[in-house]
Amino acid sequence: MVLGRKDKRKKKRTWLKVTLSIIAILIIAVAATGIYAANKAKTTVNTMQKDSDSIDKKQSITKVKDQEKLNVLLLGVDQREDDAGRSDALMVLSLDPSNDSMKLISIPRDSRTEIVGHGTTDKINHAYAFGGVDMAIDTVENFLDTDIDYFAEMNMEGLSDFVDAVGGITVNNQLDWIDEGYYEKGYHYAQGEIQLDGPKAMGYVRMRHLDPDGDFGRNARQRQVIQAVIDKGASINSVSKIDDILGALGNNVETNMDFSTMTDLFKNYRNVRQNSENYQMQGAGTTIDGVYYYEITQDERDKVHDMIS
Repeated sequence: MVLGRKDKRKKKRTWLKVTLSIIAILIIAVAATGIYAANKAKTTVNTMQKDSDSIDKKQSITKVKDQEKLNVLLLGVDQREDDAGRSDALMVLSLDPSNDSMKLISIPRDSRTEIVGHGTTDKINHAYAFGGVDMAIDTVENFLDTDIDYFAEMNMEGLSDFVDAVGGITVNNQLDWIDEGYYEKGYHYAQGEIQLDGPKAMGYVRMRHLDPDGDFGRNARQRQVIQAVIDKGASINSVSKIDDILGALGNNVETNMDFSTMTDLFKNYRNVRQNSENYQMQGAGTTIDGVYYYEITQDERDKVHDMIS
């Protein structure tokens, strides 16, 4: 049985407390509601709706109205044919209007933790595969000892659509490398400032084995792309581009955030981008019974809890 929110808060601190990591594109949804009077925007948001039994919707709506800090779970889901899929990327986007700031916390997908409602200890990204978005929310709340107010789930393949929808992005590439097939075999991702369209961005964030930092290097590139898309999308005001963004959202994102909430966020939380911080949770790799896990200490969980609660 999935623990209720109050029950989880009473648990011992033993379990207390993001790659594309990509749905911080939720912010684009908020920016796009600058045209919220348009019926097309409302229609698009309606197609994105997905409820969660793990989130107290009334409490979340009250927090938005009162302009309190919000935590949004972002799930980049690798969906495969005949497979429930798994959250290949997990992030918590914390929005704090009182300080006009936001934090994007990456949770390594191999983090070893209790899978709430499943009765096992496993990699955190398996929660989605075992019990969908609700089990993922319950597990992350327990992992960080914090409330999740909203979620946004994105098909990872949709990242290409978002990058193209905003007209491409510019990133500062820290690692010079030759593509082995993530985008196009032999393509040169030069070190320094580079321009990326959708397919090139997918290759950029998928690469792992050529990076000496492995998954962590990939997570850093994913956060880079997310931030670039957020910044580009938030500055767009042409109707044609907004239409493209709405199309990408409708085709690739599901969320429990309704249209009214998005408009409130646009009006009252839009300045959080003024002070943005990205953080990757730190730990150490270990092998248990032949399976690799990433162990994150309770001190690190507490640190992140304090950052977003």
